[in-house]
Amino acid sequence: MAANVTVVELGFLQESESWRLLSPQFPSKAGGRPAWLGEAGVPGPEALQCGVCGKPLAFLLQVYAPCTGSFHRTVFLFCCRDPKCHQVAENRCFKVFRNQLPRKNTTYSYGPPPDSPPCDGENSTRFQLKCGLRLCRVCGCLGPKSCSKCHKVNFCSKLHQVMDWKLQHKQLCSEEFDVNSVEVPDHKFLFPEYELVTEPEELVSDTNPVEEYNLAAGMDVEICPTEVTLPNIESFIDDLSLDESELSAMAKHETEEEKFFNKFKKRISTEPEQVLRYCRGGGPLWISLQNVPEEIDIPNCACGAKRLFEFQVMPQLLNHLKVDSLQESIDWGILVVYTCSSNCIAETQYAEEFLWKQDVPADTI
Repeated sequence: MAANVTVVELGFLQESESWRLLSPQFPSKAGGRPAWLGEAGVPGPEALQCGVCGKPLAFLLQVYAPCTGSFHRTVFLFCCRDPKCHQVAENRCFKVFRNQLPRKNTTYSYGPPPDSPPCDGENSTRFQLKCGLRLCRVCGCLGPKSCSKCHKVNFCSKLHQVMDWKLQHKQLCSEEFDVNSVEVPDHKFLFPEYELVTEPEELVSDTNPVEEYNLAAGMDVEICPTEVTLPNIESFIDDLSLDESELSAMAKHETEEEKFFNKFKKRISTEPEQVLRYCRGGGPLWISLQNVPEEIDIPNCACGAKRLFEFQVMPQLLNHLKVDSLQESIDWGILVVYTCSSNCIAETQYAEEFLWKQDVPADTI
């Protein structure tokens, strides 16, 4: 029986006017500060701490993805800025949250979003939600801490308060300080900001759509029969004291891994700038045979429903984040996001979802 193939939407980054990336526009975006959707239950500082080092996480991207039962729906992804935390093969330096609203709500108009900049400017709304909650001046997340002297700026943590104090606020802090008239400095914490736009993937391989879908879902389908020859493998094994069966097994393993990695590269070669692949209910395009999760590895939602694949973040996004370093850098192969299959409305309003990190195996680099 033929499979019901689901179209994959590819995500690309582009420059955009800053007002188009604000919350009333319901943007999909990468970098900058989060454009929060609902105002109830915005994740606090404790929820947005790195599980490795404990530092505040930085906003990485958000995907506006309405679905049946949710007129407005956005998935938010955060990550740690410390490269050392990304050297571990796990997901504790990432956090994912899902939020949704009905069309009729107390925050946004029932009609389409405005097609012009807000008349009150950007700074007057950037650090305070309509409900009165104030946001961190550095990262744009919930800021329960305020300056004890002027009480006009807020922060998510002592770390960000000190960061802003040293860079700007020490010179400006006073009762006369007008927070809305001062340009926010570059704290070197946020990632560069872009709009995230999508378009359907066009399959151009020689295989049929079912095989393409199976590959995306991680099934064992051979679409690239070309043999891969590892460079200098003879000289590599000359110094190893292994018997013939061990050498054969090692060579076969490396060859299969290389072949799988080449399938990944072939699949994305027609659109090499893609930074995201969206296909809710479909399957990820794995970059490696290693560290592929079993069903039991994907925890159920807090409501009890199973989680399903929603989108994956591609390694190409790293090219836009300006995180390259001569020493350690933020790195990943792919980031795979799973969300509640029943799209539940969490009691906290922002439901924490699940991310699986898959790195590029060292023997394919």
